[in-house]
Amino acid sequence: MLKRIALVVGGLIAVVVVAAGGFLGYMAWDFPVRYPTQKIDLTVQSTPDRVARGKAISQALCAGCHYDQKTGALTGHHMIEAPDEFGVLWSHNITGDPKEGIGSYTDGELAFLLRTGIERNGVYPGPFMGHPHASDEDIVSLIAFLRSDDPLVRPQSVPNRDSKPGFLVKLLNHVAWKPSAYPQASVQMPAATDRVAYGHYLAVNLYDCYVCHSADFKTLDTAVPEHSAGFFGGGNPTLDSDHHVVLSANLTQDETGLAGWSEAQFVRAVREGFRPDNRPLRFPMEPIPSISPDEASAIWAYLQTVPKLHNPLNRWTEAPPPATASVGEKIYRKYTCGSCHGASGSGVCDLRGAFEKYHDEAGVAAFIRNPEKFLPGTKMPTWDGVILNEEYAPLVAYVRALGTMHAER
Repeated sequence: MLKRIALVVGGLIAVVVVAAGGFLGYMAWDFPVRYPTQKIDLTVQSTPDRVARGKAISQALCAGCHYDQKTGALTGHHMIEAPDEFGVLWSHNITGDPKEGIGSYTDGELAFLLRTGIERNGVYPGPFMGHPHASDEDIVSLIAFLRSDDPLVRPQSVPNRDSKPGFLVKLLNHVAWKPSAYPQASVQMPAATDRVAYGHYLAVNLYDCYVCHSADFKTLDTAVPEHSAGFFGGGNPTLDSDHHVVLSANLTQDETGLAGWSEAQFVRAVREGFRPDNRPLRFPMEPIPSISPDEASAIWAYLQTVPKLHNPLNRWTEAPPPATASVGEKIYRKYTCGSCHGASGSGVCDLRGAFEKYHDEAGVAAFIRNPEKFLPGTKMPTWDGVILNEEYAPLVAYVRALGTMHAER
């Protein structure tokens, strides 16, 4: 009798193993996942106001994934901030180039992609593009900008690089991540005078703030964002330029979140990239100056209504510099420059060619003080008034040293 039971149990285990192996093999074969597309009848009428609004949305929403420092445009880049278990991910060229970019897309195809996340060939790469709850006007404005001659989206024939998604991405794309449905009715934006409703629209429906500031990318509920685990409670493990794990911040009004912050401090953090104590935000969070003060204030008003989550986080902090570190390296570490630029200067924003662009110490220091003056729309914070005057000379000398070390290799 025991032998018979053992044989039955063994047979069941074998069936489960074979089924699991078959499913894993199926996932590897059936990737990328494809879905039916839908023909959308849409012709966008471009206006200066729409292009301006679309650019602001793009700088806050699209540039984080698609902006490439080397091209100065939305030609795609290596998304180093994605968790390691996601594999090697590259964003696509979304300039107006008809071959490598989106220049040959119709307005309807772009609307379908922006709403559902499904490309016109049916490929669904994951929950990175779908915005079913964004207003019709904001979607139209974004398309108007993507069609414009702005340097960010002007056609550039930069080839798309192939992503190498890991097992987890393939699994999630089959069992958890699903494309958004294209809206069957018109989607209107709340009145800006209703600050809580407007802030909810911006933080959840348009700018996707909850995506990073909930518990984990793997447990997001894009259909009902409020059902995402740890909604706005932070703790999502992201990566900086040197692949240090940086847990996203708790944005609820708990003592482990934004309790004690003022509205003005929050607006400054969003737009300028500095916490109340003048410490910079760590990459992948960057300042978003294209979000207006009124928009940031509305997001603040909405966050007051989000249920508090007590979530003590062991946030990553800069390691003390080695005893042999120069004064410039100590300042570089003090202001966590490596978060974006990496310990070697070659991070998301490669600063090793700074002297080729700005020629001398005075030019590099002037850029650091006010980068927006030299590079409009940059995500680099304005350091004037934060970095001490006497710290600029050794910091710039260290930047030169990083470039010299790179050139000598």
